[in-house]
Amino acid sequence: MTRKILGRCLGTVALAAAALLIARLDVQAAPPEDNKEVSQLLEDIKGQAADLQRDSDELESFTRSDMSWQSHAEELDRIKERINAIGKTISELQNLRSSASPWQREAIDRIMPVAKKLASNTTAAIEHLNKNPLRINEPQYQQYLKSNAEAASNLAALVKDFVEYGKTRTTLEAYERKLEVPK
Repeated sequence: MTRKILGRCLGTVALAAAALLIARLDVQAAPPEDNKEVSQLLEDIKGQAADLQRDSDELESFTRSDMSWQSHAEELDRIKERINAIGKTISELQNLRSSASPWQREAIDRIMPVAKKLASNTTAAIEHLNKNPLRINEPQYQQYLKSNAEAASNLAALVKDFVEYGKTRTTLEAYERKLEVPK
């Protein structure tokens, strides 16, 4: 009789273990939902990056005109403020990273190095201008501005693509639910 009871217990344990395994597989198969706050912050960076790209392109165009060093300084200050705002938004994203979906974490990870490059180039350009305000035609300074414009363009495109990916993914999932398409 103890063998029958033990056999039933083992059978029940095996069924429970199988049920847990199946439940785990279902949980793993379903992708985590997007964090709405992360999506909004990415949308915010998208706008900030577009503004930064515009300002960086404008400053880079100053190298092909006779704008004063004061005009360069004003534009660099505007760019610095935009980069600082993006930095604050990225900091908020970093704080939410653990609750983000996989694609959102990837977006955060890929934005970081581009933003760091922008900050570094902007700092170098500001330092150059502070030390040599009358040498705005030097190749090194112009290279900082060109590199900044390229990095700002890369950041704007990268964030825009991730935001569009998120929106497209959300739309696709809504259709999957509506049509009851299995995943």
